Amino acid sequence: MSWKVKDLSLARIGRDQIEWAERHMPVIMKIRERFSKDKPLKGVKVAAVLHVTKETGALVRTLAAGGAEVWLAGSNPLSTQDEVAAALAEEGIHVFAWRGETPEEYWWCIDRIIEVSPDILIDDGADLHVRIHKQWPAKAKAVIGGTEETTTGVIRLRAMEKDRVLAYPVIAVNNALTKYLFDNRYGTGQSTIDGIMRATNTLIAGKVFVVAGYGWVGRGIAMRARGMGARVVVVEVDPIRALEALMDGFEVMNMARAAQIGDIFVTATGNKDVIRKEHMMLMKDGAILANAGHFNVEVSVKDLEEISVSKRVVRQNVTEYKLRDGKRLYLLAEGRLVNLVAAEGHPSEVMDMSFANQALSVEYLIENQGKLEPKVYNVPYDIDSTVARLKLSSLGVEIEELTEEQKRYLSQWLEGT
Repeated sequence: MSWKVKDLSLARIGRDQIEWAERHMPVIMKIRERFSKDKPLKGVKVAAVLHVTKETGALVRTLAAGGAEVWLAGSNPLSTQDEVAAALAEEGIHVFAWRGETPEEYWWCIDRIIEVSPDILIDDGADLHVRIHKQWPAKAKAVIGGTEETTTGVIRLRAMEKDRVLAYPVIAVNNALTKYLFDNRYGTGQSTIDGIMRATNTLIAGKVFVVAGYGWVGRGIAMRARGMGARVVVVEVDPIRALEALMDGFEVMNMARAAQIGDIFVTATGNKDVIRKEHMMLMKDGAILANAGHFNVEVSVKDLEEISVSKRVVRQNVTEYKLRDGKRLYLLAEGRLVNLVAAEGHPSEVMDMSFANQALSVEYLIENQGKLEPKVYNVPYDIDSTVARLKLSSLGVEIEELTEEQKRYLSQWLEGT
């Protein structure tokens, strides 16, 4: 099979969506212009597990323009935009993704793109990286290198490196400054609020909004919730981040206390069982639970099912759980990424920088084939700064340049006051 999508007749709508994204992704389009001429990925087979959105469509088209043969699967059973998948399939991309995949179908799609023996792997959450190591070790050894888009995925890959099982070099695209300072903070901050509002149409202003985790994703969500008029509470395990949240003006407390006062809860930690049975039992009637972390493990759906006497879907992407005491809790997007399931994911403008890092990191891996050890690497600063300069240029912004005297001053130690 060369592709499997839900409905190929949606391709025209998908093309329009991708073109809309491309109009707001000038950096990736500038890279595509060069890739089209130079063909740096000619003959390279790229396997990607990503959220199949219009922005991903722009990245995939860029890789193909550079000469790559692209095989694509979805990184979440509920995040695929079927019209985008159809458009890419019609254009010759090998797409295996549709919205509403079962767990078995999800892994089937990933296996299809591993079977072709890819040279480069692009991942969002590290399921592709882990799968090829566990199920296809011989193919893993032949991989030139890979990239990883998310905090969750980088954590898993660092663990693989520590256990000395990583078979090829991986570039942690998530760790690029032009990725996490913008995508994680501004992208997730806005799109998470967007997903909650689309799913519930609830008023944010005046609500007690609990954010679990104060990494860059949590920072962005807390900032945007406050901007909507919410009273924001941060739950953290790291004392430094907790102190930072406090000095940023947020209330800080543990989950047991926050559970008693919260109206809306969003998890953004990358860990499991952040909201558990003992917290749910303390919550108000009508509390809303959502997740912005990569996997659907942060809100314990198992615990929620265990303490409930009934459940029903009351709105699209909203499931009502009735507890034994008559209290009702509302879980959004089945506990999966609320910004991608109930909304469209990050705005194109921030994905422009994230996916520019992806495209240039793939090129870097090809250029440095055989020179890198099987470790997790940060994005080279030259790539990071190039992405920033291209973005600034597209916005019509000129920045200052150091004079030769200033460069000399910064490179010496003798001259002071």
